[in-house]
Amino acid sequence: MDTATPGNAVHPALGALALPQPYLLFLGDTIEPGFAKTAFGLRDWARDKCIGEFACSPDAVSTGLPHMRPAAAHAKGARALVIGVANSGGVIPAHWRASLVEALAAGLDIVSGMHVRLASLPDLAEAAARFGRRLIDVRSPPATIPIATGRKRSGKRLLTVGTDCALGKKYSALAIARGMRARGLDVDFRATGQTGIMISGSGIPMDAVIADFAAGAAEMLSPDAAPDHWDVIEGQGSLFHPAYAGVSLALLHGSQPDMFIACHEAGRAAILGTPGFALPDLEEVIALTRTLGRRTNPAIRCGGVTINTARLSDEDAAILLDGEADRLGLPVADPMRGGPRFERLLDQCLAP
Repeated sequence: MDTATPGNAVHPALGALALPQPYLLFLGDTIEPGFAKTAFGLRDWARDKCIGEFACSPDAVSTGLPHMRPAAAHAKGARALVIGVANSGGVIPAHWRASLVEALAAGLDIVSGMHVRLASLPDLAEAAARFGRRLIDVRSPPATIPIATGRKRSGKRLLTVGTDCALGKKYSALAIARGMRARGLDVDFRATGQTGIMISGSGIPMDAVIADFAAGAAEMLSPDAAPDHWDVIEGQGSLFHPAYAGVSLALLHGSQPDMFIACHEAGRAAILGTPGFALPDLEEVIALTRTLGRRTNPAIRCGGVTINTARLSDEDAAILLDGEADRLGLPVADPMRGGPRFERLLDQCLAP
């Protein structure tokens, strides 16, 4: 897929990542596809950088890429094992360590987007030193982040928001940026999570930023730009999430979007990994995003809705998307299916 890579100016502290590639995607023993979003994101948006997948359990989810052990992957050209899991808390369980050491011994560096730092784990640090390999943590924010000012910036911005985590905000942002570029617009995808950063090569992991500076990080990520330039900003979490709403709010205030897209997954009824919390209605998400977003951009608008219909047939997806469009009075599309529905959503986003 044609990804949206950074081209417009960003704060010099962000820089560009130079990660060892291609990748072997590590799935651990993860059985919930939503927690393997890093692996699926790289497969779908950076397929040319992925050699295969590796798991430490036969019950783990699969990306559909060839399964291979680290030595075989290295022989085929892989240069890094990427931890393709984004579990709650960003932890690396002890029973994964043998597999990670195996990768180091096979000649692969390890790239991680988890909260825990790889070098803080003694067995990994020792193995990396012994085999001369690198431990690379992507979830590391810039050293110096300013406190947000709330100052209106030049350029145009679009933010994806959601009913929950891991349901399509990143995919929607990437697809919208690609769609705008296809129309000849000046546009950049701005990554705010580990997977987006691995795909695009730069960004800020918003959930690793100290709370007081999170809105400032969002301002830093999307600075002043030409009047006709679009920054399409990857959303994080949900304003309704019992644990992560603070990240979502800081990103909303700091990014000051002119336009937002509400994202949902068909069939999901409860917050992922947090039993007892029902998902909000799309109407609630749209209304609250408008209310809170007006704090830093009084002109904020909703450009439409994206729904992840990957588990539905073409016919059922069409019925759902068209029914929601009629009900909400907004364009509704699955960005991965594309087609006229997605083009109508882009039309709405770009309407004066």
